[in-house]
Amino acid sequence: MVVQTTVRRETTRRENHRRRRSSSRRQGVVRLIVVLAAIAGINYVAWRWLFSVNWDAWWIAVPLVLAETYSLIDSLLFGLGAWRLRERHDAPPLRHDVTVDVLVTTYNEPLDLVMKTARAAQAITYPHETWILDDGDRPELRALAEAEGIGVISRSDAWRDRPRHAKAGNLNNALMVTEGEFLLILDADQVPDPRILDRTLGWFEDEKVALVQTPQWFVNVPPSDPLGSQAPLFYGPIQQSKDGWNAAFFCGSNAILRREALMQLGVSRYVGEVTVAVNRAVRSSRRILARARRDYRHDPRILSALDEVSAALDDVKAELAHGEGLSDITFRFQRRIDAVRAMMAGQDIQSVRAELAELAELTLDAATLAAIDDITLESLHDRSLSPLAAVESISMLVDAFEVGREGEAQAIMPLATISVTEDMATSMRLHGLGWRSVYHDEVLAKGLAPDDLPTMLTQRLRWAQGTMQVMFRENPLVQPGLSLGQRLMYFSTMWSYLSGFAAIVYVAAPVLNLSFGTMPVIAFSFDFFIRFIPFFVLNQLLFLVVANGRPTWRGAQYSLALFPVWIRSVTSAFDNVYRGRTLAFSVTPKTRTLEDRPRWDLVRPQLFVMAAMILSLIVVAIRYAAGQAEGIAPLVNIAWVLYDLAVFSIIIRAVLYAASPHPELKEN
Repeated sequence: MVVQTTVRRETTRRENHRRRRSSSRRQGVVRLIVVLAAIAGINYVAWRWLFSVNWDAWWIAVPLVLAETYSLIDSLLFGLGAWRLRERHDAPPLRHDVTVDVLVTTYNEPLDLVMKTARAAQAITYPHETWILDDGDRPELRALAEAEGIGVISRSDAWRDRPRHAKAGNLNNALMVTEGEFLLILDADQVPDPRILDRTLGWFEDEKVALVQTPQWFVNVPPSDPLGSQAPLFYGPIQQSKDGWNAAFFCGSNAILRREALMQLGVSRYVGEVTVAVNRAVRSSRRILARARRDYRHDPRILSALDEVSAALDDVKAELAHGEGLSDITFRFQRRIDAVRAMMAGQDIQSVRAELAELAELTLDAATLAAIDDITLESLHDRSLSPLAAVESISMLVDAFEVGREGEAQAIMPLATISVTEDMATSMRLHGLGWRSVYHDEVLAKGLAPDDLPTMLTQRLRWAQGTMQVMFRENPLVQPGLSLGQRLMYFSTMWSYLSGFAAIVYVAAPVLNLSFGTMPVIAFSFDFFIRFIPFFVLNQLLFLVVANGRPTWRGAQYSLALFPVWIRSVTSAFDNVYRGRTLAFSVTPKTRTLEDRPRWDLVRPQLFVMAAMILSLIVVAIRYAAGQAEGIAPLVNIAWVLYDLAVFSIIIRAVLYAASPHPELKEN
């Protein structure tokens, strides 16, 4: 037995050494291509701006060169990530026991699907507690789960009539009623491998690791992957590239998180947000006081009260600067405001008493006066607002310094609630606090991908909207605590969703040239091709080498063909963040809704684009026959249109795709 163990260890050591050497050689090749692609790209785009823009057709020439500039930045960000592409292998051994809660999140998924995942979670070999987080609070699910010894957590009454924050709120609620040192988060359809914790917990031997993310892999996707669900490039080289910069991020499921890190994040965010709110309130209060001083500049009594409020604000600023506790600062401030209000109300009451006494001498008997005194004056004491406008302003200050978050179900919200997806913002904030993340590239849970076009579009839109909300609210380029590499890695993901606008230009330019002879480039000369071809070829080569055998074509198709989704995600997120418009949250359906007909209406913009491209080919053929088309420019644009048609052809397949049933997903 000892000999066998020694042999196995030696074999493992040699295999790991071989892997490291292979990774090192591949990394060298990747870095060489990154440098060459960057040089070629910068050379091409600089030349385009300086020498080849056709200003006579500026309305399409400038958008085209802007789109090419966008693509260059996208390429540079991809290359920067690939520069540190990190291929991890086995996690180090776990040297001490830890406690783990496995959390299965659900809202309205079928009971058998949720229970299948929960049973698999319960069967995980490492000791743990299994919980179903039922956001639908279904009695039938609770009965099924508890009959098998599986815990169920639903929202408390504290969430009633308050923002629910979708999945983030569900997880935040569970964090307050569970105790495990680590949390494995699973979506309702992600069936875990029994070894998932054994294979990943060792990474947490590094006490600064807060997150270990594993891939999402789907069992109901055919080899052709017509809906582009598997994302082999993202759940592989892209996450590995981000991992090299300590920027691998949380993807919502199949991830293990350290509770300590989440709770630190929740507390620090609470303190930071309240501090910002208090500072904002102090600034607003100065303006309120200045206005009150102008309105009551002839009333020494009110001016004296406002001086007291101003002194209280000065003390708040000083105490904040010295780092004193927020609750103590705000409590003392509120008490001082209460004292000012009581003093002024008392003075007002004495004045009213004197007026009532004069009135009683003229018209009222003693009994009537006593009734007025007992009722009216008592109510004046109980009022939170003084009848004086200045004290109304003071009362507003009291409200502004409320730090209890009465509008929320709980003050501490570790999982980010700033977007319709909780994952990216949470991991970015963790990185900002100095925590580390790990991407463990091993499939340890298998789930269900959308199996029709409507469901796929719902999912992609939600992902994109959530990402853009984070960009608009917490742009990583200006977030404190992140390294430069982390800023750029997060930004690269957000930047990619702007591709919809570039896609419109890339489609329009060749169509306009073939149909009307419009030239956005001065000439497709030798100078053009000697710069463009190296840029294009080196970028394609970089993708192939980084992918290391993983298919990339389907992802390339959808990055262009879903341009309406990407544009809608940007505009709707912008409206939500900056204009306050509602952005509805939709849970991705886990069961197919059968349609009587293909949903061509969902891809109407793409169909119009494809029709325009086909029509442009017909028009250019007529122009050739009439002698109106000549030179190399039409040939270049014909090739361009044919390539775009090949890309957009995936939309036809997606509309016609009908997933077949998968028996392995059903309960035995």
